[in-house]
Order: sequence, then structure tokens, then C-alpha cells
Amino acid sequence: MFFIFEKAVFGMAILRLLSGTIEVTAAILMLKFNSIDKAIIINSSLSLIGPLVLILTTTIGLVGIVDKVSFTKIVWIFLGVGLIFYGVRS
Repeated sequence: MFFIFEKAVFGMAILRLLSGTIEVTAAILMLKFNSIDKAIIINSSLSLIGPLVLILTTTIGLVGIVDKVSFTKIVWIFLGVGLIFYGVRS
């Protein structure tokens, strides 16, 4: 039995799998180095990956539904993502 995935869904899933793999690898590296200083550096590096993956997966999803959703709703979605970033920044 073969499954045919929608391209946008497949792309989003691949990005999330890649992101998860990076997170698990970072945890293993933290344990391997067994140093708070290096763990903080690794954790700081992850803070760049998370938002990037969020933006990319949202963009892929929106490209996949651009013909089904009005331009106004797409603007609202991007504003929502922007507000998420604004709300979590320190």
C-alpha cells in the first residue's frame, strides 16, 4: 500500500523531523560534553533553529493553501506569527 502525501504536508513534516533530530542531537551533545558552559552554548544555538523552523513550516503551509484562503486571512496568519515572536522575545 502506497501513501501519497500532499507536497506541503510532506515538506512541513520533513522540517519538523529535521528540527527534532537537531534537538535530540543537541541533548546528546550536552550530555557528552558534561559542561554547563558548553550546554548553554548549545542551547543558545537551538534558539535560532526553533523560530526559523516555525517560519518555514508556516510559509510552506500557507503556500499549500494560498488558493483556498483569502489574502486577508494570510495577512492575519503572518501577523499572528509575528505576535508570537513579539510575545516571547526577552
